[in-house]
Amino acid sequence: MLLNSDDCQLVLIDYQAKLMPVIHDGTAVLQQAVCLAEVAKLLQMPIWGTEQNPSRLGENAPQLKALCKKTLGKSHFSAVADGLADWLRPVNQPPSGNARSLPKHLQKNREAEPERSTVVLAGCETHICLLQTALELVEEEFDVVVVTDACGSRTERNRDAAFDRLAGAGVELVTTEMVLFEWLRSHEHPLFPDVLKKIR
Repeated sequence: MLLNSDDCQLVLIDYQAKLMPVIHDGTAVLQQAVCLAEVAKLLQMPIWGTEQNPSRLGENAPQLKALCKKTLGKSHFSAVADGLADWLRPVNQPPSGNARSLPKHLQKNREAEPERSTVVLAGCETHICLLQTALELVEEEFDVVVVTDACGSRTERNRDAAFDRLAGAGVELVTTEMVLFEWLRSHEHPLFPDVLKKIR
């Protein structure tokens, strides 16, 4: 199934100052994440960031953090445990009218379906924070897509083991260019020239 830009939101995990220098191929990983975020911003897509223990590991790279709607500081390795899933779902609207005048089935808020049910994830470290977040989002019934060339770990072995496990759990594994061109769908899309410049 192709990605639909109207159904996606982007989550960028832990591209932090003290972490990125030790990530294998960290400069290229960060470049891909920035490219994803810039195009998502042009498409008016929600972009969220997370930071693991920011007092120790620093903030996300400034060019990335500036593109995020909000950034979640977290203590758990999975961002879901610190409330990410709540950010990804639209806020329940309380029923209007006097509670006494409403039928019983309308008096309690029903859980809202996600407005954008596909979560495009990228981040570090792939085998820890990204993996645990992705698996818990699957449990929360989101469709999860991981952008492999925008993910990194300190070693390639850890990163690749995470990709194997994610694929086994039903997570879609893609690349930055796959995502961008699926979001656009056609060279006639008005943003196509801008996206082309970013990937050349």
